[in-house]
Amino acid sequence: MKTVLLLGVGRSTHTLIKYLINSRKELNAEIVLADQCSNAFVNSYVNQNKCRFLSIDINNNESRRREISKSDLVISMLPPKFHILVAKDCVEFKKNLITASYVSDEIQKLDSDAKRSNILILNEIGLDPGIDHISAMDIIDSLHEKGAVINTFKSFCGGLIAPESDNNPWNYKFTWNPKNVVLAGSSGASYLKNGSIKEFGYDEVFSHTENVIIPHYGEFESYANRDSLHYQQKYNLLDAHTIVRGTLRKVGFSEAWNVFVQLGMTSEDTCTKLISEDIFLDYLTELNNEKINKKMAYLDLFHHTNKEINYRSPSDYLLEVLKKKWSLDKLDKDMIVMQHKFYYTLNNEDHKMQLSMVVKGDDSIQTAMSKTVGLPVFFACKLLLQDKISLKGVKIPIYQEIYKPILKGLSNEGISFFTS
Repeated sequence: MKTVLLLGVGRSTHTLIKYLINSRKELNAEIVLADQCSNAFVNSYVNQNKCRFLSIDINNNESRRREISKSDLVISMLPPKFHILVAKDCVEFKKNLITASYVSDEIQKLDSDAKRSNILILNEIGLDPGIDHISAMDIIDSLHEKGAVINTFKSFCGGLIAPESDNNPWNYKFTWNPKNVVLAGSSGASYLKNGSIKEFGYDEVFSHTENVIIPHYGEFESYANRDSLHYQQKYNLLDAHTIVRGTLRKVGFSEAWNVFVQLGMTSEDTCTKLISEDIFLDYLTELNNEKINKKMAYLDLFHHTNKEINYRSPSDYLLEVLKKKWSLDKLDKDMIVMQHKFYYTLNNEDHKMQLSMVVKGDDSIQTAMSKTVGLPVFFACKLLLQDKISLKGVKIPIYQEIYKPILKGLSNEGISFFTS
């Protein structure tokens, strides 16, 4: 029997845990869950003796290395900064590793060592990054095989609230790590548009949006997501003159969020003071935007009860206020929206292809975010346990031997794209 070690059991792992445990007999695997603290969801399985839970301090070298050495496959769903600790151990003990996070420079440097250890460190196999990669590469490879020249590639994704649970003027609730939402866009953005490189600092990201129509679900807006430029090489889009990746929100979100950015309210700097209520209200008066005013009134940022918030930076304060207002209620359903747009030339004719995906959660536990992050990881885990991936080293899922079976698995679970 093989041992699968899952490090990190936060909200986005619920679907992954469910599928790992339900498939443990088929995979002939023992499932070991590890984190600092357990939770009610995990305990429900532990109490039925369907898995083991280990309380572990990931910074404790002895306990971390001991558990990794005893495992056959490691999945790290920890915060990204901890992946390097796990990855180095996996290289040393020759254990395959899966993460849903972006490849960091530190992880990439382990490529040669991972190959020497004959292991795969598979990253970016969640939702975004993850499903965006595998769905895009399926189309890109197919078009290239037909002899098409891809001129434009645009990809958008957002974790949102489903229309039936949308009951606040921001049209938004937290469906993943709240802190990451608050800090989104802070590294700026760059992309390729009509052959020219466009670069925006943090203070510009939310004022440059693009409207996106999702059939049957209406109009959204996208702000540029990080650095889109390196996807020209990764996706083999060398002929493309436009490459854009963006994050989706409902229309009007970005201009309101930009208020926080411009006023320094998303700053993590502990030396930066939170602005006063008077300055905040004066800024809104200058904007004279009724829709923004409605959103800010709903948050009531400077309500007297918020004076009790213990914070070290402006972003800490904003985060605590938003948690009160944007948390999912028990019966709320979240929604994942993704869309790819391709403009290409084939047989001297211009074509357009648009693919969209919409996934809704069941409730505040089995969320769409949990499904779309967890299922790709699960199917990758299954492929590795069944020795169906030959790749070694540090990789992302842009190879057919990875993305073909995972897309098939997702489709069988009702997660697929429709064309329009």
